[in-house]
Amino acid sequence: MSGIFLYLLLQLFSFLGAAFAFWKGGPAERFSAAVVVGNLLIGMSGQWLAYEHVQMIRLCNDGLAAVAMLIVTVRYGALWMGGVMLFYAAQFSLQSYYLVTDRPGNDYLYALVNNIDWNGVIWCLIIGTAVAWRQRVRAARLAAPPAP
Repeated sequence: MSGIFLYLLLQLFSFLGAAFAFWKGGPAERFSAAVVVGNLLIGMSGQWLAYEHVQMIRLCNDGLAAVAMLIVTVRYGALWMGGVMLFYAAQFSLQSYYLVTDRPGNDYLYALVNNIDWNGVIWCLIIGTAVAWRQRVRAARLAAPPAP
């Protein structure tokens, strides 16, 4: 499998996870999905438009996304958001390590850690959306009057 195919597959998975959160999620999941989509779009734009500064763009992008997710976590406080925050902390650490050591951001270690972190963020969003959806369905079922 080529690297570009895996990259596109991961991006598709990310967009589908965010679409699921927009479709079935509550306010926390929708805001988080908006952060994820914004993170993806800024990351792709930075890679295509300003490749010579892509490491700084990635660092700022992940830092801003982590701050936005921290706001969501403090506001709504679900367990899955803690997982997202841990993955964003690892992602920000990866970006800062590569920026400080002036290593190129296209080696195997970077790709491996980056993809594991990003998959973790998306899986936390998907699982959090499924749990919130299930809780709303259960609450609606309990609130509905019994059938005769």
